[in-house]
Amino acid sequence: MNSPDLIPAEKLLSILFKSPNATAIYTGEDITIISANEAMLNFWGKDRSVLGKDFQTALPELSGQPFFDILKQVWDSGELFLAKDFPAILEVDGIIENYYFDFEYKPILDESGKTAYILHTAFEVSERMANRIMVTEKSKSEAQLTKDLGDLNEEYQITNEELLKINNKLEKANKDLTKFKNKLQETNHILIESENRFKSLIEHSPVAMASLKGKEYLIDVANDTFLEIVGKDRSILGLPMKNALPETESQSFWKILDDVFKSGKPYYGTEYKSAATINGEIIEKYLNFVYKPTFDPDGKTQTVLVVAIDVTEQVNARESVNEINTRLQIALDASSLGYTEVLLATGVMQSTDQFKKNYGFAPEEDFAYSDLFEAMFPDHRERVKGLVQEAIRTNGIYKTEYPIQWRDGSVHWIEAHGRPRYDENGVADRMVGMTADITDKKLFDQRKDDFLSIASHELKTPLTILKASIQLLDRLKEKPFSETHNKLLEQSEKSVDTMVQLIDELLNMSRMNEDQLKLEKKKFNLYDMLSNSCNHIRMEGKFDITIEGDKSIEVLADENRIDQIIVNFVNNATKYASQSKAIQIKIEALENKTKVSVTDFGEGIDAEILPNLFDRYYRADHSGKSYSGLGLGLYICSEIIKKHEGEIGADSKIGEGSTFWFTLPN
Repeated sequence: MNSPDLIPAEKLLSILFKSPNATAIYTGEDITIISANEAMLNFWGKDRSVLGKDFQTALPELSGQPFFDILKQVWDSGELFLAKDFPAILEVDGIIENYYFDFEYKPILDESGKTAYILHTAFEVSERMANRIMVTEKSKSEAQLTKDLGDLNEEYQITNEELLKINNKLEKANKDLTKFKNKLQETNHILIESENRFKSLIEHSPVAMASLKGKEYLIDVANDTFLEIVGKDRSILGLPMKNALPETESQSFWKILDDVFKSGKPYYGTEYKSAATINGEIIEKYLNFVYKPTFDPDGKTQTVLVVAIDVTEQVNARESVNEINTRLQIALDASSLGYTEVLLATGVMQSTDQFKKNYGFAPEEDFAYSDLFEAMFPDHRERVKGLVQEAIRTNGIYKTEYPIQWRDGSVHWIEAHGRPRYDENGVADRMVGMTADITDKKLFDQRKDDFLSIASHELKTPLTILKASIQLLDRLKEKPFSETHNKLLEQSEKSVDTMVQLIDELLNMSRMNEDQLKLEKKKFNLYDMLSNSCNHIRMEGKFDITIEGDKSIEVLADENRIDQIIVNFVNNATKYASQSKAIQIKIEALENKTKVSVTDFGEGIDAEILPNLFDRYYRADHSGKSYSGLGLGLYICSEIIKKHEGEIGADSKIGEGSTFWFTLPN
């Protein structure tokens, strides 16, 4: 796909300066990145090489996340998209982590009203999201305190009931007011003292308390802790709640308060999110609270007692702990590390699913310390036990590798490290350990060793032949030129060609390891290229190479690299299917891609081998027929096709032949 036209510099700068934060600009239906400032590149963990690439190619780690679909929707609709606290999984400096952003996708329309560009501005808010966690233990203690206050409220209700009885006696005594005047004064004094005690209880309570009177919820009494939570001073006393706290009118606790007043039933709220204006700033808090109604002599709600505890710090702390645990679990899962804690006295282990998996156990199965050593090869058991004992003695960390055998008989390698934990008496009672299955690494190291051995042998063979040919030519240099000279020269040339091919494979391998395999794409006629390929084989006259397919198909690719793949496929056909004199090259035009295949009619390839043919060093592993080569040719072919964003594969049936194929996108 060709790169989109660039925006004029003045216009680009104008757009970029609109955003004070991380900024990028996209264009085209494939969402091509045409500009990004340093802040945005840092978010992505990328450098400026992503400019000019489409979004999905430049940022493959965002595949499966909604950003590309949102960008497409903005491009198609021309409508602004705003996001707050939006999660994203990014790879920065090789580490994949969760981040949160406030960002904006703003369409820039052309004169016809269609989207010409998308301006992307973003601000990282991960720290803000991380500050919403709380410690459970404190919440429990605060909940107990709330219960204790509820008990106090019940005591207050009992007092009210006693006052109600006194009021009933006073009603009976109204007929003889003069006679019971002194008694009435005494009763009023009791009421005043009771009310004073109640107000004193509220004002001196260690938690926030207030008394709301009547349907308008007049703030009759409120202590300093309550005033601090709502961000007010004592001037709100005597005011209706809606006048005293107008910023809370849209919050749902008003409905709860109305329900309590109407029903006469208390309400217990846990970690309720509320907002209050403090020093002109809206502050979000989490509260544990109780709405407790009190009643008049007719049983109607008279006041609502409010008891509240600010548990914001606990909620934030808990969420922070949960976030840390989540990140730790993600890190363990991403790195395939298993974790365990062993009780040394009993051998009981508390292990993660990955730890059990490393030893061939299912997550639901029990796994004890003895099972670990049972799986370990016998000649490693004492060594590992010695390392564990030494770690316990020195309070150090042990680290080792050892082979194990799963219950299905398969052999695996484990890398393990751990450290002891001690009780209050300084006695080691637990061992914490981490393990990783390094079987693939061990096999890869073995493959590299085998490869170096084969590479040395493969290079030494033609070099030995070349040396012998030169020595013979040196002896014959004084003699007349003969057929022997020709054969020795041909033999020398073949040896040199073999070494050149081996060295080319090693150089290509090195370039791919350093990601320096570059493509020089251009349009060319595929049929013409195939017609001029493999002339060295055609000239020998031993094989009949035919080409079928549309002669007019053109592809955008690196012609030399595609020719390299065809030569490799055909060379393999002549080497491994030498009895098949016919080699067929076929071109097929498929939907959105072109397929090229090379077919021989030899003995075929075993089905169990097919999946490994394009693996690096596979030829070096293969113990079948003895053919020369490093086992890199097909691997290099697969890497070239991956660079072209195509596919590569092989099909074969024993006795019928083999077909090696690749596709190129149109």
